[in-house]
Amino acid sequence: MADHNILGKKGEELAKQFLLENAYRIRHLNWRYKKTEIDIIAEKNNLLVVVEVKTRTNDYFENPKEAVTLKKQKNIIDTTEAYIENFNVDLEVRFDIISITFENGQEKIEHIQDAFQAGLY
Repeated sequence: MADHNILGKKGEELAKQFLLENAYRIRHLNWRYKKTEIDIIAEKNNLLVVVEVKTRTNDYFENPKEAVTLKKQKNIIDTTEAYIENFNVDLEVRFDIISITFENGQEKIEHIQDAFQAGLY
């Protein structure tokens, strides 16, 4: 497995643990529809929380949250619609980003709730 894939999996595991520690219930990890994948689908307070995890070794060139482009957001929204139909989900949806940066042996986790809206597309 390539180093960036290992880093990404480590970030997703940290994000999952962070969510569990903050009373989220994990519904699915790495849920795929066509060519798009949702990193984490969770639930909390009657909300379906769709989480994109971005992991980097530093934020010199691009902060991880800036990597969730408009195109990526649209793909996540479309995939979420498929998820809702597939599992007959009747909850409001929130789109979050968890940004994880590893630097100097330290990890920094930033949880950005309501990072983008489906209604804007």
